[in-house]
Amino acid sequence: MQIDSATSLTAGIVLLTVATIAFGGTFLLRVVTGKQPANALQTSFFRAGHAHAGVLVILGLLVQLFVDLADVGDAARGLSLLILVAAIAMPAGFFLSVIGRDPQRPNPLVALIWVGAACLVTGVISAGVGLIAAA
Repeated sequence: MQIDSATSLTAGIVLLTVATIAFGGTFLLRVVTGKQPANALQTSFFRAGHAHAGVLVILGLLVQLFVDLADVGDAARGLSLLILVAAIAMPAGFFLSVIGRDPQRPNPLVALIWVGAACLVTGVISAGVGLIAAA
């Protein structure tokens, strides 16, 4: 079986975003070494954002490969793309909710974390059910 051209295009675009995750890693390194000022809340959220970005991008790519190779139905295939939406929304929520000088609590953009979590759960359940049904 061959990988669908849409999956190949999506994978290529997502792989290019890894450069931004790498840049985030250099930013995080500056934070934890004290070269970039950040309070404890920011440091924790920056770490969580970076970790979620890396893990969810890999998960999203892997799931797209599985649903493509298993020839999962269009509905499950489409909903499984929500994992990649989560790979954007969750890290954005972690980073953007603590921007500013010495925030004491996350701002309302923390809601992006919950939006991303909902996308992640919907995406993995859809992919899982689709893969089981395709088997």
